Amino acid sequence: MKINRIYALFLRYFFYFRHSLDRMSDAFYWPTMDLLLWGLTSVYFRQYLPKGSAVVLMIVSGIVFWLLVWRGQYEITVNLLEELWNRNLVNLFVSPLTLWEWAAAVLLVGLIKGIVSFVFASLVAFLLYKVNLFTYSFSFLPLVGLLIINGWWVGFLVAGVIFRYGTKFQTLAWTGVTILSPFSAIYYPLSILPLWAQKVAALIPTSYLFEAGREVISTGVLDWQKVLTSLILSFIYLILSLIWLKKSFDYILAKKGLVKVF
Repeated sequence: MKINRIYALFLRYFFYFRHSLDRMSDAFYWPTMDLLLWGLTSVYFRQYLPKGSAVVLMIVSGIVFWLLVWRGQYEITVNLLEELWNRNLVNLFVSPLTLWEWAAAVLLVGLIKGIVSFVFASLVAFLLYKVNLFTYSFSFLPLVGLLIINGWWVGFLVAGVIFRYGTKFQTLAWTGVTILSPFSAIYYPLSILPLWAQKVAALIPTSYLFEAGREVISTGVLDWQKVLTSLILSFIYLILSLIWLKKSFDYILAKKGLVKVF
């Protein structure tokens, strides 16, 4: 892979972000609205619960951390759709650009924007509710990295579907990652899920991360066993999603050609 081509594509997607109100709202407006709505709801619960402050902290932290998964997936799928909507996919890959260079560029964009959105949302949470997530910065650092990686494998999985079947499945670019959310236990412990859902959650890497995050908040201790389990599952799914992406890309090249992908 060539660094100059990855950097050029990174700049392209970064300029999209700077000049797109839609992208700006996804990065800043919607996280702020989620924090306002769910945060105020949790503040209301605090009046009636003996440990209401902990509820506020866990709900707000769940919103902020889920943003990392969302952003990691969003940058892969929506940037691919942008090329399809503009009929620019052929122009990209008729150049020396490879699929893996494109993948590296969108990963870099997703990583940077994910961190920016995370820091922004953390600051909003502090300003609105005095929730200081930076207090747990060292314990939360491995969780942040793994949550972004989980967004990546979902993004590549959805990108493979879009490559193979076209934009009729473009709704997955926004809804695909939300399928994981009920099993990720973002705002509640896994123990309240039905038994069948707990078995599904055991295969979802994000469930271990949100459980570990709540333990850090309540006890101050990070469960490295949960982190390791999530790490193994995350990389297995990431490798499988990259294989699926490559097979879908090769399939469409052999069957129809990129010019007919829409």
